[in-house]
Amino acid sequence: MKTKLLGRTGVSVSELCFGTMSFGGDADEATSAAMYKAVRDAGINFFDTANEYSKGKSEEILGKLIKDDRDDLVITTKVFNPIRPDVNAKGGSRRHIAHAVELCLKRLQTDRIDVLFMHRFDAVTPIDETMRALEDLVRAGKVIYPAVSNWSAWQTQRAVDIQEKMGWSRLQVTQPMYNLVKRQAEVEILPMAQHNGIGVIPYSPGAAGLLSGKYLAGSNSGRLKTNKMYEARYSDEWMLEVAEKYVAFCKQHGLHPVSAAIAWVGSHPAVTAPIIGARNLDQLKDSLASVKIDMTPELRKELSDLSRTPPPATDRLEEQRVVAR
Repeated sequence: MKTKLLGRTGVSVSELCFGTMSFGGDADEATSAAMYKAVRDAGINFFDTANEYSKGKSEEILGKLIKDDRDDLVITTKVFNPIRPDVNAKGGSRRHIAHAVELCLKRLQTDRIDVLFMHRFDAVTPIDETMRALEDLVRAGKVIYPAVSNWSAWQTQRAVDIQEKMGWSRLQVTQPMYNLVKRQAEVEILPMAQHNGIGVIPYSPGAAGLLSGKYLAGSNSGRLKTNKMYEARYSDEWMLEVAEKYVAFCKQHGLHPVSAAIAWVGSHPAVTAPIIGARNLDQLKDSLASVKIDMTPELRKELSDLSRTPPPATDRLEEQRVVAR
């Protein structure tokens, strides 16, 4: 397992980040512990969770598992979404962030969070209010690096501009959705991150299992069949067509579709580490094998050509096509 620098932090992280969304949900404590051992043995030192995953249970399980390794690991978590019914137990207010982080620290059994993500953008709380809350936590030593997840490029850039103007600790990591059928991040998010030296750890590199090919074979298990949000996210007919072409390409070239999907995401120059996840050890092995794929520029282009290239921010895609001829 190779390592990469995380943005401008000077911190080295493994080229894969292990996401623990399954901990306490699809994976019980024993399975979670087995997967934790497997990824540590593979050389992963980078772990991602969120307070909403299994309503805190993911953080609790991860907290138990990392106790002996804590100083060797880079741990991220997220706050924003409610995990209790109180009307103020959500969002990007200083009040909510301060309280949510205290609970995260307890569940993770640690004195600091290496990377704290705002899990969503709060349309009703000013960005400077949210950034001040993160700055308070950095100064208190409870958070090392502030970060955002599911924020647009302009929202992230606005936050960075405010932080630099105020002399606050700047955003160091962003976490967008990115895979072969969800490539919007290529338009502005990834270039913005490169320009600012922000680390990028994309989630859903396998498109919630769509790119594994199992749904093409008629599988009725997995998130695309049991979760309405994922079903809606990946239900467009063209996405299924891309998945079919992609799986056929992988079979023809001797590539495992899960491994290749992750390697494709990781090969983008702006990406630090794709987030991999699994429900069990059997699923995990194919994700870990992604680091063995030599994703050359030629192979990346062949895979990219199977999908739709998103138009640029100006929407003048025809100019790119003319130049490419």
